[in-house]
Amino acid sequence: MRTVGVEEELLLVDPGSGDPKALAAAVLARAAHSGSGQDVFEKELFGQMLEFATHPQTDMADLGAEIVRWRKESARHAGQIGCTVAALATSPLPVSPSLTVNDRYQWLAERYGVGTRDQLVCGCHVHVCVESDEEGVAILDRLRPWLPVLAAVSANSPFWQGRETSYASYRSRVWNRWPSAGPTELFGSPERYHRRVADMVASGVILDEAMAYFDARLSANYPTVEIRVADVCLRAETAVLVATLARGLVETAARDWRAGRPAPDHSVSLLRLAAWQAARTGLEQDLLDPVTLRPRPAGDVLRALLEHTGDALTECGDAERAEEAVAALLRHGNGAREQRELLERTGSLREVVTECVRHTQG
Repeated sequence: MRTVGVEEELLLVDPGSGDPKALAAAVLARAAHSGSGQDVFEKELFGQMLEFATHPQTDMADLGAEIVRWRKESARHAGQIGCTVAALATSPLPVSPSLTVNDRYQWLAERYGVGTRDQLVCGCHVHVCVESDEEGVAILDRLRPWLPVLAAVSANSPFWQGRETSYASYRSRVWNRWPSAGPTELFGSPERYHRRVADMVASGVILDEAMAYFDARLSANYPTVEIRVADVCLRAETAVLVATLARGLVETAARDWRAGRPAPDHSVSLLRLAAWQAARTGLEQDLLDPVTLRPRPAGDVLRALLEHTGDALTECGDAERAEEAVAALLRHGNGAREQRELLERTGSLREVVTECVRHTQG
């Protein structure tokens, strides 16, 4: 069974006002001093962000328990210095991002200017193990049309700098300002994949291989496919659903490749439209069907995803839980819907942040 790991980026906020706080360095120092999770937490581009990474897991219940654990540990370390964490993909409240001091982040700021300062956004990356680069690239080619569906499931960023954006995932629109971000064309082989990345680095527009911010890519550090389209999810159970569906998609793609079934030859221009549609409406209206790239109700597309990955989900023991989680998500909504309902109920973006802090920790 393929292992799965999750990286989550969390927003550090004041527990009273909800304002983002640039205290990541102090939180990381606390974690290192305590010895709790010192190999789990990492700094990010801005001081208002804290990242953690789970260990590889085969059982989704274990993965969910670890996500909950590190969210609680993040909150505990943050609480020791007067802040807390929120699983919000963008800050609902206005914020002036504070760049983390290191050479790499300074290069980004100088190279991309004001665009770098807009990147205070929190994502969720899912790593699924693969046997080889050959298998990994074959999977990347076959994942492409399904990735917007994962983005719609995770959508959790309707507000930006104190305003309603009219998007379910505004984070994804901000993230795609990086020159290397977004969907990719078919690669066909590991050689073509690595040559494409090397050519991008040689252009001088990106610094290195790790800056190839594809929607899904071969990890530079692990034997995994890294799926990078998701917002950080408000609730841990949604993150587990995203990881479950991601593993199902990876295993299904690998089986299709071994069976000689070709990758769908959708154009990048249409895949960009599918990603935009997912970001705009989340699960509230139509998505673009991954097979036809024509509008179809989001619930129908999610059920098509369950059917597409059904054999893989069943063999991993995930099918029943995935179906129940999808049904619950369609009833209650993703993080974007919850945030909007909180604002409608309270009339205050500060209250939205306060409530999301509680949801983050379950």
